[in-house]
Amino acid sequence: MPSRRINIVKNLDWVTIGIYLFLVIMGWFSIYGAVYNFEEAPFWDFSFRYGKQLVWIGCALVIGAVLLMLDSRLYNMLAYALFVAMLFLLLLTIFVAPEIKGSRSWLVLGPVSIQPAEFAKTATCLALAKFMSEPGYSISRPRHWIMTAFIILMPMLLIVFQQETGSALVYSCLLLVLYREGMNGIFLFLGFLLVVIFIVSIRFGSVCVIPELPDESYGLLIVMGIALIVQFAFLVIFMHDKKSASILMGATIVLFLIGYIVYKTFGYPVPFTYIGYGAILGSFIYCLVMRIKERMRGYLLIGLFGLACIGISSMADKAFDSLMPHQQTRIKVTLGMENDPKKAGYNVNQSMIAIGSGGLTGKGFLNGTQTKLKYVPEQDTDFIFCTVGEEHGFIGATLVLGLFLFLLIRLIMLAERQRSLFSRIYGYCVASIFFFHLFINIGMVIGLTPVIGIPLPFFSYGGSSLWGFTILLFIFLRLDASRMEYFGQ
Repeated sequence: MPSRRINIVKNLDWVTIGIYLFLVIMGWFSIYGAVYNFEEAPFWDFSFRYGKQLVWIGCALVIGAVLLMLDSRLYNMLAYALFVAMLFLLLLTIFVAPEIKGSRSWLVLGPVSIQPAEFAKTATCLALAKFMSEPGYSISRPRHWIMTAFIILMPMLLIVFQQETGSALVYSCLLLVLYREGMNGIFLFLGFLLVVIFIVSIRFGSVCVIPELPDESYGLLIVMGIALIVQFAFLVIFMHDKKSASILMGATIVLFLIGYIVYKTFGYPVPFTYIGYGAILGSFIYCLVMRIKERMRGYLLIGLFGLACIGISSMADKAFDSLMPHQQTRIKVTLGMENDPKKAGYNVNQSMIAIGSGGLTGKGFLNGTQTKLKYVPEQDTDFIFCTVGEEHGFIGATLVLGLFLFLLIRLIMLAERQRSLFSRIYGYCVASIFFFHLFINIGMVIGLTPVIGIPLPFFSYGGSSLWGFTILLFIFLRLDASRMEYFGQ
């Protein structure tokens, strides 16, 4: 393997390390501000969380330094071994971890509790980068697709069994990595549609279209409309068949007009969902005929898409009912189906009050009333951002978000300059995970996404979270520092 020894310290990306240190320091001050209760205790008092966080920060810096000193080739060599070890640890956690707040995700080791799910992210990213960088790998080959899906879905499944749905959802962001490495963008679009169909089915599934027909679901009708519109668009964009799209669109419009005229003229309530079923079935039969006639598989896939949308919509209620009661309530509150400011919506309501009360410049460090009076639960963990907003206002919150945005852009730039496919894929995995955590955490703090227990990187209290993000980031920094050293890595 050709190599060229270089000065690792000189080639480290100190800009990213500087951003990391700045975010960690700001995170500690935010925890201090959230926990401080005006007692005359030193900031290193380990009976308070800000004192413990200092220990976690010190350990994180040591871990980062050790990772930078290791040979970068070790991360490639040990990727599969680390992944298997983490799967075993996740499986073990399900059976031996005590139940804490409804989940079994923490291993108690004396005075310290460790959450393996935080470290499994790094192992999964390494294994995914290792597999996708193997010679001959092609994202379009079924057997490679299956193995790629296994690497992503297996830790997700084990974490779901720990009743940590929020942590499991983090792995879905790795689809962005697959897109960067050649996956057709249509899969991301279809994944987005699945989320939309699920939300529409839950939100409007019980809303009646016609009062005389209580079983007429407005949600199902919207899903049918989405399915038909997408089918028409696919026929034009991918099959270049405007004639077929026009025929199906015209037939669908005629069917619904007939139903509407019958209802208005004779007062007979025609079930519009039945008309929708007929339109979906008709489009499938038409696409099946075109598949036989033109011998193009795309027609069949477009026809099956409509049936799949109906199936997913029909199963949405069952999937929703399988969630834990508190998870269902959080989703309902986010979608506006319930107004529960004193229970499920309390956290978000108080968080938004705290952020809004900060105004432009904030109330000042240690002067936040919402945080000092403990109105916001989990204000030093999942809802740490409300402390930033209250004490430092819009300007401080914008500065924090700007730093995170700068970090994400920097990570993408570093990933693109890698000479090793393994390093590039791993870099995009790191960027995707940071993006997901940032988007979901800020979203749930301001009420845009459900509360699913996603920590804010480097800000939320906890050793597992801080160490996990540090390991994730510093492995990539080590790979980047040696990008000019091992050309065959």
